[in-house]
Amino acid sequence: QVQLVESGGGLVQAGGSLRLSCADSGRTFSRYAMGWFRQAPEKEREFVAAISWSGGGTSYADSVKGRFTISRDSAKNMVYLQMSSLKPEDTAVYYCAAEGSKFGLGSSNRRNYVYWGQGTQVTVSS
Repeated sequence: QVQLVESGGGLVQAGGSLRLSCADSGRTFSRYAMGWFRQAPEKEREFVAAISWSGGGTSYADSVKGRFTISRDSAKNMVYLQMSSLKPEDTAVYYCAAEGSKFGLGSSNRRNYVYWGQGTQVTVSS
C-alpha cells in the first residue's frame, strides 16, 4: 500500500519561502515520477511541478517557474518542493502525487497520478 505524507506547510508573508516535503512508503520509490499539485478554494486542482523517476528531468507550471524547485532524494524516499518569492496567489492546499507507471518523466496531467497525499495548507499573507 503506497502512502504519501506531506509536511512543511504553514503561514508565510509574501516574498517569503517554504519547503514542502513528501515521504513515500510502500513501494520502490525511485522507479516512479512524482508531482506537486495545488488547489485553492473553489478552484480546480492544478499542476505545480513534476520530477522524473531518475530526478534528471523537471517541469513547472508557468506561474511558479523560476520561484519553485522540485527535487527528490531516492535514498530517503522523499520529494521536496522549495518555494521562494511566495505570493498571495500561491495560497492553496498542496498535494504530493505519484505516477502509477514506472520510469515516467513526470506529467502535468493529474490523471497520470494514482497516489495522492492528504495535502498540506500553504497560506501567503500580503
